[in-house]
Parts: sequence; structure tokens; C-alpha cells
Amino acid sequence: AAGAMAAAAAPRSFSAAEVRARCAQGSCLVLCRRRLYDLSGFVRLHPGGEQLLRRRAGTDVSRALDGPPHRHSANARRWLEQYYVGEMEPGDEQVPPRRHLRAERGLWGKVEDAAAQTPKQMDPRCKTVDVEKDLVDWQKPLLWQVGYLGEKYDEWVHQPVDRPIRLFHSDILESLSKTAWYVVFIVWAPVVLYLSWVSYTSLAQGNTRLFSSFTTEYSIPIHKYFFPFIFLLGMFLWSLLEYLIHRFVFHMKPPASNYYLITLHFLLHGQHHKSPFDSSRLVFPPVPASLVIGFFYGILQLMLPEVLGLSVFVGGLCGYVIYDMMHYYLHYGSPKKGTYLYGLKAYHVKHHFEHQKSGFGISTRFWDHPFRTLIPEETFEKED
Repeated sequence: AAGAMAAAAAPRSFSAAEVRARCAQGSCLVLCRRRLYDLSGFVRLHPGGEQLLRRRAGTDVSRALDGPPHRHSANARRWLEQYYVGEMEPGDEQVPPRRHLRAERGLWGKVEDAAAQTPKQMDPRCKTVDVEKDLVDWQKPLLWQVGYLGEKYDEWVHQPVDRPIRLFHSDILESLSKTAWYVVFIVWAPVVLYLSWVSYTSLAQGNTRLFSSFTTEYSIPIHKYFFPFIFLLGMFLWSLLEYLIHRFVFHMKPPASNYYLITLHFLLHGQHHKSPFDSSRLVFPPVPASLVIGFFYGILQLMLPEVLGLSVFVGGLCGYVIYDMMHYYLHYGSPKKGTYLYGLKAYHVKHHFEHQKSGFGISTRFWDHPFRTLIPEETFEKED
């Protein structure tokens, strides 16, 4: 019986021919020494782009993990282990799919020697996440469990996994905590358009003056043609607010002894870092978002003349909508290499997997510069 259990637990072996056939059918199988991984479901999410992974289908990625162009973090290697499907049969490690044979011949020759020396050795930097032995019970809602992790919470929440998270026992609350990306646009874009029209037509009446509450002699009239600039000012202020909220609210480190603050942190942002590719929780649900948006609208109305405050507010609201759309795309989009969004996607994924204490800009890296939280560029020594 023990022998039968051991046999059942043994990893499946794959021949080079089988790997070649599956890659020809569109699967994306890669090797790391003799360990075989199926990345078919991850290719579009890969920050380096889908085509980069497709070109490596059927090849050994051991060296690629160390770069250049990118040195993969321990979290990235741990993430890779989630797609482990088995082992290559001894002697077959050097046979890539035919379309890759010429480009990868030198790499495979070197990898074959390494595989022969350590046939089944896992990268020592890989520490697999076993959900059956994890610190929480994944079969139950996580929100009420994480507070008990104490000092282990910070490390646990920053070890990302590719699986959906359930937060609440209640199906109603659970559904309200999830939002499809297009809901944000459907709800808030009409509000932006309507309030923009209200702001512009109100400014056109010529009754709005800055500093009129302090002095009438030196107050400044706000012409309707100023509206585009005020709108852009609102968007600019949102970019700063986006940075500050992300850094100081979402990335607060709750005290290990405070169950409620840990729970609040996980609800606000921790669950996103634990499961960064959960598509249902990449944008803010409209109900809680409306409360936060209403709060900032009230502040602007207290600080500025009514129409001027509304004009700044609608620009900020537009900035928020763009931010949420971009955040979704940075996780689920596949931007073309060399574009602005390509660099931004790689930057944001680094924040998730390696640099959680920097890289707080999402729609722009601008504020990371003055606040000195820019993720450093990687450098590689040239090989002889």
C-alpha cells in the first residue's frame, strides 16, 4: 500500500516528443532543469509580454530566470512552481521543439550538462506555496483568518499566489466585493461627462471668482475657457492622491498584535497583493468608492468656490477612472514591447513581486521620483 501511495505521488514523466506536440498545439511548456511547467494560462499576464514566453516554449528557462533582461525574484520563482506538471524523461532535456532548435542549441547544450549533474534539484530560491499546509484555510473565507497571523502576516501577504480569494461567508457581501473592470467605466464615465458640462456652463455665466470670500477688490474672475486647465489640475492632483493613498494607506504595516488593523489592511489592499491576478478584485467597487469620492468632493467644496471646486473634482474623478482602467490593464493586458504601458506593467509587477516598499505610482512613476521610492533599474555584468 505504501508503495502504491509513493507511486501515485511520484511526478509524471514527459518525453521530448510529447512536449513538442503539446507546444505545437499552442501550449506553453517550459523547463527549469528537468522540471516541466505549463504556463499556458499565464502567457498573457507575463510582464515581459506573451511573445517572449511563446518563443521560449519547449526550452529550458534556467538561465533566463537570472537575466538579462530581468533577474526574477524569489516570489517569481515561487509563482512558477504553481504551474509544475512533471519531470522530463532522462536524456530528453536537450530536445526542444523544432522551431526553437537553431536559436536555443547553445543554451540547451549547457543546460544538458547542468541537468545531468543535478537531475531533479529544485532552484534553492524556490519555496513552494502549499495551500494544503498554508497558514490559512483556503476552503474558508480569509478575511476573518488573517488577523490571527500576527507577525507572520506581512511575509505571508507578500507571497503571491495564482488563485481566487473568498473574503466573506455571505454570498451577497462576497458579490459586492467583486467588480468587473467595465463597471467602473459604465458607472463613473457618465458622471464625469455630466459634471464637466455643469462646470463649464456654470463658469460660462461669469459669476465665479477666486478669493471673493476674502476680498472683492482683488478677487480673480474664472473664465469658462479656464475649465480645461482646471480639469487637468484635478487630474494632476489625483495622481498625487493616488500615490499617497497607495503608499500610506494601502501599504501601512499593521501592528502584529492588532487583529482588526490586519483585517482592515487585508480588506483594503492585502488581498490584492496575495492574489494579484484575481480579475474580479482589480478595480474598486462603486459603492465603497462613492463614499471616498464623496469625502473628497466635500473637502473641495469647503476649500474652493462651489463651481471651481466642482471643476477640480471632476478632473480628479476622471483621473481616478483612468487609474482604475490602467491598473486592470497593467495586470491583464499585454502591451507592446517598448511602449509606455509595457514599461509601466513591468514596473508594477516588480512592485508586487519584489519591491513592495517602493514603486507606489501606478498610472505614472512621476511621484516616485520626488518621494524617492523609485524602483531601481537592474544592471548586469557583461560576460566574457
